[in-house]
Amino acid sequence: MKAHPVHLRQQRNGLTNDRKHRYLQYSLEFILGVRAVVSPNAGARIFQIPTESEPFTVSNVLAQELIEAGVHFGHRSSRWNPKMRPYIFGRKNLIHIIDVRETIRGLLRGKKYLKQVAATGSLVLFVGTKRQGQEAISREAERCGMPYVSERWLGGTLTNFRTIRNRLARLEELEELLPSDAFHNYSKKMQSSLRREHRKMLRNLGGIRTLSRLPECLIVFDPKKEKNAISEARKMGITTVALIDTDCDPDVVDLPIPGNDDSIRSIELVASRLADAILEGKADVAEKKQSKDEGASSETKPAPKARGNVTPPSPKPAKT
Repeated sequence: MKAHPVHLRQQRNGLTNDRKHRYLQYSLEFILGVRAVVSPNAGARIFQIPTESEPFTVSNVLAQELIEAGVHFGHRSSRWNPKMRPYIFGRKNLIHIIDVRETIRGLLRGKKYLKQVAATGSLVLFVGTKRQGQEAISREAERCGMPYVSERWLGGTLTNFRTIRNRLARLEELEELLPSDAFHNYSKKMQSSLRREHRKMLRNLGGIRTLSRLPECLIVFDPKKEKNAISEARKMGITTVALIDTDCDPDVVDLPIPGNDDSIRSIELVASRLADAILEGKADVAEKKQSKDEGASSETKPAPKARGNVTPPSPKPAKT
């Protein structure tokens, strides 16, 4: 039996402070109804983007983790974007409930694509400047060895990348100057100015110090807030994987992951899953490289001399 989105009966009382266990009011099997939406942007990049119509297996453990993290809670129904209708399961207390199956579908598509990108050695840029997600985003990006923007998106980070590289060179110059003896030759006012400049640049550019070239993909948390990053990525033809809430436009991103982009636990869970996919892609590269090196070394290694099959020299005839 197909599950269709329904509007749950509205109640007059408002939401309580603890919404963690509200999933008990719903049937997990009913929430995980099948619904497929074909993406118009599928396959438009260099890497093959998984389509939304691909079959996938739902893990009840993953679904339970998502629900416990509150990923299925959207915004108030008055703030919704009608384009998010295919991803909405229903409504409860004037709050839209996101279809968990669509969240899992988007998460699996994003993981598959990121693993493919990481396997080629390309860069992935994490973007999320919301206060509740800054720590989790920076931690997961550092764990998988990728650059991130968690404080402020600087205009031109992608479209004016040469200027950003010049600022990063200036940051490295300041870090070499501050601990040196030459720094003490400056006046107190100049020293204070240089320290202030270093702190500001470290706050805004510290996460993208490893961004040696343009990234292949952006992981964005709340594209509505990070609209400048999304706009620059679209201009540069960079693929975007985004955690989108019910007030966002899913058409501006290539791989939407419908979910709560305001909850700390929700952001942590999605960021950790995507970082795991990047690490898996890197592990595949290292494994292939190791096997290739072993094969090359075995080919160049000289064959050992056979000892058991060597015929001993015949004895010289005795002189008469």
